[in-house]
Order: sequence, then C-alpha cells, then structure tokens
Amino acid sequence: MSTLGTGLGRAAWLVFERDVRLAFRRWEQVTHPVVFFVMIATLFPLALSPETSLLRDIAPGVVWVAALLSSLLALETLLRADLEDGTLEQLTLSGQPLGWLLFAKTLAHWVLSGLPLVLAAPLVATALAAPGDAVGVLMLALFLGTGVLSFIGAVGAALTLGTRRGSVLLSLLVLPLAMPVLIFGARATDLAMRGEPAGGALMLLGAMLALSVTLAPIAASTAVRISLE
Repeated sequence: MSTLGTGLGRAAWLVFERDVRLAFRRWEQVTHPVVFFVMIATLFPLALSPETSLLRDIAPGVVWVAALLSSLLALETLLRADLEDGTLEQLTLSGQPLGWLLFAKTLAHWVLSGLPLVLAAPLVATALAAPGDAVGVLMLALFLGTGVLSFIGAVGAALTLGTRRGSVLLSLLVLPLAMPVLIFGARATDLAMRGEPAGGALMLLGAMLALSVTLAPIAASTAVRISLE
C-alpha cells in the first residue's frame, strides 16, 4: 500500500512539475491572466471617479468579475496542447488513475493562473481604495474562489476537447457553474470592506472548493476518455 501511494504521489509530482516547467518556457501563459486582472481593476478608477466611497462600493464586483474573466482566459491552455501532442493519450494509457493525474494538472494550472491573482490582490485593493483590514479576507476569498474556478474549468476544458471552437463553448459551460463563486466571493469581499464578519461566505467558498476538488477530477477524466475514443 505504501509503495502504491508513493507511486501515485510520484506520478502526480512529475505531471505537476512538467506543466510548471513548460509554462515558464512560455511566459505569456503565466503573465496574461494576472496582467488582465490588474488592468481591469485599475482602469475602473480612471474611467469612473477617484472618489473613495464610490470605489469601495464597486470594488467587490470589479475584483470578482476581473478574476472570473482572467480565469477563463487561462483555461483554453489547460488540456488543449496536451491533446494535440499526444500527452493526454499517454496519461490515459499510463496505468495511473487518470483523475489523479488531472488533479495534478489542474493544481499546476491554479498555481500558474490563480495564485498570481491572489498575490496581486493587495495592489488591486489599493487601486480600489479598499481598507487595509479587508485585504486579508480578499486574498483568502480569491485563494478559495480561484481554486474552484480552476477545477470547474478543468471539467469544461475536458468536455470541449473535441470541438473546433472550444474557447467559446468552454466559456458558455463554465460561466453558469462559476456564478456561485462570483456571488459568494463578492459577498465576502463586501462584508470585509464594511468591517463585518465574512466567515459565512468564506466557509461556503471553502465547501465549494472541497466539493470541486473531490468531484471535478473524476468528471474531467471521464470526459477526457470520451473525447479520446
């Protein structure tokens, strides 16, 4: 049993390490989502008004819409390249649980596209005049929410592998499923900016993350097998 566990862990680590190494050879894949996120959030004060009260009112919606769009921007690269070069077929035939390997790929995707959004949150919060006490809650909410978006996106990416215009269909599939993340993430941010407890909204985001981590790799592996047949 310990040998099996070690083998599974080693296989997942190799997939994770490979995806991270390949991404850093193409810096645009890493920088595009976070640059897009920061640009959207920082352009609003220029387009509307630098008035603090107005910026604080719109900040939760702006941050989470920007995070959602940035996540969608990065999803197209999650599985498409691996399908084209035959990597997905090799993973399917490797003898390792495909869901476990897709979990590692999705985790790598989150590290490259979701974690930078979390790290950029203080800059965005400053641009939108968010109080300093709310930055920690914003980062935690983005940490949980972007994780959910990555795992939901993995299912959508797997379902659209066999389509020509996969990016359009992928957005149509993921957006309705991502609405709860948008709602509760914005709610947690709004409560934090008002100085009120945001624990309820954060716990709901955590529950969604636990559910998506548990179920999304299984659904994605099934979709990948269907697409490869």
